[in-house]
Amino acid sequence: MEKLLKLAAAVCTTAALTGCTFGASIDTLMTPPKLGLEQEQIYTKLTDSLGASNISLKYPKSGKYLSAFIIEDIDGDGGNEAIVFYERRNHSADENPLRINILDKEGDRWRSVVDDAVFGSELEEVMISKLGSNDRINIIIGTSLINRSEKNVYIYNYANGILENPTFSESYSFIGVSDLDNDGENEFLRLKGASNGEPAAAEAYKLDSEGMYHKLAQSLSGSFTDFDSISYGMVGSRKGLYIDAVSGTGYVQSDIVYMDEKGMEKVFQTPEESARTIRPAGCMSFDVDGDGSIEIPIQTTAPGYEEKGESEQLRLTDWMQVTDDYRLEKRYTSYYSVNNGYIFIFPEKWVGKVSVMRDTVNDEIVFCKYSDEGMGRELLRIFCAEDLPSREDRISGGYMLMHTKGEASYLAFIPADNDPDGLSITAGDAAIGFRTRD
Repeated sequence: MEKLLKLAAAVCTTAALTGCTFGASIDTLMTPPKLGLEQEQIYTKLTDSLGASNISLKYPKSGKYLSAFIIEDIDGDGGNEAIVFYERRNHSADENPLRINILDKEGDRWRSVVDDAVFGSELEEVMISKLGSNDRINIIIGTSLINRSEKNVYIYNYANGILENPTFSESYSFIGVSDLDNDGENEFLRLKGASNGEPAAAEAYKLDSEGMYHKLAQSLSGSFTDFDSISYGMVGSRKGLYIDAVSGTGYVQSDIVYMDEKGMEKVFQTPEESARTIRPAGCMSFDVDGDGSIEIPIQTTAPGYEEKGESEQLRLTDWMQVTDDYRLEKRYTSYYSVNNGYIFIFPEKWVGKVSVMRDTVNDEIVFCKYSDEGMGRELLRIFCAEDLPSREDRISGGYMLMHTKGEASYLAFIPADNDPDGLSITAGDAAIGFRTRD
């Protein structure tokens, strides 16, 4: 819990001042950014030659670059070039509408040097990076068809004013660039789903000084065809890739891969080991305590609900961390409200002694002492207010504000008592244990 204590001060301060968030909203990500002065100049040059009414800009849907304009040094000459993605409105039926235009700067003026089609209808993600020991700067473009179900990645090289044919072209479910083996050089990472009898797999590509790709591959522990969430985090003392994959309708399960001197390895050696992580969709892995290691949530039936039907059961969530010898070890116990997007991590003194129940009248989750006699006294209530009047009503009744997200507010109430069993918590304890998934 020491890590959580250190993190709590920052969480409380930020939450009090800003209603802290742990990620950007979908609206923020999907709103096209306003063009800056340099982007306006590039856009003007583009439309002068193509006509403003003939094109519409295309924006990557994810990744570092979320603008139709990417200004980077892509040929290693020390000066920036501009990459613009757009769609031609007046294209012929047999012509691909998605296009890339590269502009170079001469003095203070931009000029178009490349205009070419890019296979696909939608722009998924763009990455620009060196790979392996090669000095080449790679333009990595992920695209999809209209339904976004089929994704393909292409790796281009731009040199001497020419966009060369792709040096790499494959389908994918996930792509990334990272120094997974910590050798100071980036690898290109690709996940592919199971298809045509081939298992799902993780692949890492190194690019040598001669321009050749060297592939390291590892089959995954399930017949995954789709992936919900991908995270980088420590796997023991190494960097790893945490994969939350779709496992049947309404469920996900995890797989973890990393690189060592033997190549691409995985934590779960058998499908059965990975299958132990199956839980409801939306219950994603993440770094719950901010220590650089991803925790995997595993659900268990809350004490007192063992004899009830599945629809009546409430569940607790254990957060599992990979040890130095690549085993899963329980780090924390919590209540995880996937629907409301919050987590409350139990103080150590609560584990095995506290359960939860739902107050349907007040729409609250109540944490109670639990023993062989059943539910005992209340220790904490958590309420998610959907509007300002509900929030103010609870605050006037002694609730404390824990976090805000848009118009929603999370509030907690701690009953006053003389702590007869040593299970009572303070406002500080509540702040330490509270987390949100924004």
